[in-house]
Amino acid sequence: MEAILNELSGLVWGPLMLALLLGVGVFLTIGLKAFPWLFTVQAFRSLSQPPATENGDISPFQALMTALSATIGTGNIAGVATAIVMGGPGAVFWMWLTALFGMATKYAEAVLAVKYRETDELGQHVGGPMYYIKNGLSAKWRCLAWAFALFGALASFGIGNMVQANSVAEAIETHFAINHWVSAVVLTLLVAVVILGGVKRIAVVASKLVPLMAAAYFCGAFTLIIIHYQQIPQAFALIFSSAFSGSAAAGGFAGATVWAAIRFGVARGVFSNEAGLGSAPIAHAAAKTDQPVQQGMVAMLGTLIDTLIVCTMTALVILVSGVWNQGETGAALSLLAFEQGLPGWGGYIVVFGLAVFAFTTILGWSYYGERCAEFLFGVKAIWPFRMLWLIAIPLGALGQLNMIWLMADVMNGLMAAPNLIALLVLSPVVFKATRAYRKA
Repeated sequence: MEAILNELSGLVWGPLMLALLLGVGVFLTIGLKAFPWLFTVQAFRSLSQPPATENGDISPFQALMTALSATIGTGNIAGVATAIVMGGPGAVFWMWLTALFGMATKYAEAVLAVKYRETDELGQHVGGPMYYIKNGLSAKWRCLAWAFALFGALASFGIGNMVQANSVAEAIETHFAINHWVSAVVLTLLVAVVILGGVKRIAVVASKLVPLMAAAYFCGAFTLIIIHYQQIPQAFALIFSSAFSGSAAAGGFAGATVWAAIRFGVARGVFSNEAGLGSAPIAHAAAKTDQPVQQGMVAMLGTLIDTLIVCTMTALVILVSGVWNQGETGAALSLLAFEQGLPGWGGYIVVFGLAVFAFTTILGWSYYGERCAEFLFGVKAIWPFRMLWLIAIPLGALGQLNMIWLMADVMNGLMAAPNLIALLVLSPVVFKATRAYRKA
């Protein structure tokens, strides 16, 4: 079964899917005439404005923080390190490129999510790819909506729950000698307190915790980079030169080609910011707004913050500390970089970063999975889903997750396919709404 899942993962996340993810972003950026890039400053300004309407469940800022709570996770620490090891420093360049075009993808997802959202039996605003496929396309496309919801619900238990719980338990046991079951119990109780209160409580916690954790991680990484400021020019030179010449940390066997830099840079960029997967628009559909374009502008900032800021800081820490080619990979490489760059306390930044990032990812993905389950089975599925979600946390914290990780990897890729098809077919709707906004 593991061999089969490995094969499926390779197919799902092969050149075709990566090209489609990047290609849709390029297509939308061109069709939008670089709107996401030109209106980034205005998008940041809009975050401080109060909601213009009560038509929604959470504020636009809270929607962004809820989406970021799911995207800023272990991928920002472990994923970036893996990309550098497997694809060389040049992978960082392709990660940046993916994020730049991914801003248009995330923008389009949120525009459609708000435009085609519904109000369920409980009075909650629900939306996302399954709803803009159902309400924006003809009945013959309805199977794509069901496919997205099914893959999203299944993927959430892997990538958004069990894998994250295991990462927290592993990091805490390694550095504080606290047994996995203790972490499992505490984490389950903390998550229960939040998710049983629904999206409004998730949004409140996310709006407080996400900015705090991101700022703390940024400050720690920035301090390390400034201490090693003399290595900054060399780090950027290495990124740009390796992007087109190819170099690998792992002795050349895994990433000595430009293709490896592209493959791992694009893949890790997508895993990190989730542009194109269709997860973030589920959160943005709950925003208090009547303006799809304005929420789209807020949504695109998630890609910028997640990849162009947080992931870049991790990459620079690894490169300026000079440990990127010393044989470590994943979270261990990031930990080594922080420990060598900031002796005595650098390692704690990674440990607490992993723990908090994983905790918020569990919160964000619980909402995504819940909305997918509701689409499939109705509001009666909400509480059973939450109970299953809480049960899965200790199972993940205490288990061996090779199979779960592979299955979640496959489901994540399968989520992207129907969403990308919908984005392409509905792109004229996004272009029209954007033109109207620019003329107003």
